[in-house]
Amino acid sequence: MPTRKASAEWRGGLKEGQGTLKLGSGAYEGPYSFRSRFQEGTGTNPEELIGAAHAACYAMALSAGLEKAGHPADRVSVTSRIEFDTGGDAPTIRSSTLEVEAEVPGIDEKGFLEQAEAAKKGCPVSRALGGVDIRLNARLAG
Repeated sequence: MPTRKASAEWRGGLKEGQGTLKLGSGAYEGPYSFRSRFQEGTGTNPEELIGAAHAACYAMALSAGLEKAGHPADRVSVTSRIEFDTGGDAPTIRSSTLEVEAEVPGIDEKGFLEQAEAAKKGCPVSRALGGVDIRLNARLAG
């Protein structure tokens, strides 16, 4: 398997500084800042990137599981909501809630939910987030 990479550079102090990050693939390069992370400034932030990674990984894991079970999905749509707690001793990612909607011909609700739960546990990003509460709200469309 290939090794993936991304890079970041920060200039200045925490609150007034600015950073840029770049994905090794070149698919994204952009700014991040104290405001984009802890307030509502423009740019991205590490938590948003973790959410994107979790949603993408989970969508692929669920699709693979459904296909292996004989029910290839027409569509799997996933949103990850990252809860970032800035109180206490140190800022902490508390949870990732996966909101899932899928179109899967020929599967019943029980079978779908079993596959959804298995994907939550098996997704590599879920496993990497082992210290984070991962919640799942999954439903079949239509």
